[in-house]
Amino acid sequence: MKEVVQRGLWYEEFETGVIYRHRPGRTMTDAENQLFSAITMNQQAIHVDAAFAAGQEFGRPLINSMFTLAVLVGLSVNQLTQSTIVSNLGFSEVAFPAPMFAGDTLYAETAMLSKRDSKSRPQQGIVILEHTGRNQDGTLVARAVRAALMHKLP
Repeated sequence: MKEVVQRGLWYEEFETGVIYRHRPGRTMTDAENQLFSAITMNQQAIHVDAAFAAGQEFGRPLINSMFTLAVLVGLSVNQLTQSTIVSNLGFSEVAFPAPMFAGDTLYAETAMLSKRDSKSRPQQGIVILEHTGRNQDGTLVARAVRAALMHKLP
């Protein structure tokens, strides 16, 4: 019987210009937002205090943007980097153009921008990925460009 192990893409399998759509989406809850804010020591009232948030511009708590970023990247893992990544090298151009609220669903896609062989690690390469997240209405809520060090084919 043939065995198939779930994995991400090897460096050679990434193609510049390809857009990967990650499904299913992820509905964010108030409890998760509270927990993420607590464990990351971010007790910003706009995330954790509903009474305070009710008096602010959006009238309700905002999903912590770092939680949004973490889920955005996490949604890509099974399809792109599961067991094939060496490490994240950095994030740039991180933006949150619209807020997320409890009950909103985050849908992610990743564009493969570029790649190059590692100069110091011949069995690895660097890929530049642009992650974008939209809510259930199609509104852009998050964007980040990420550099990742990837394994080449064994």
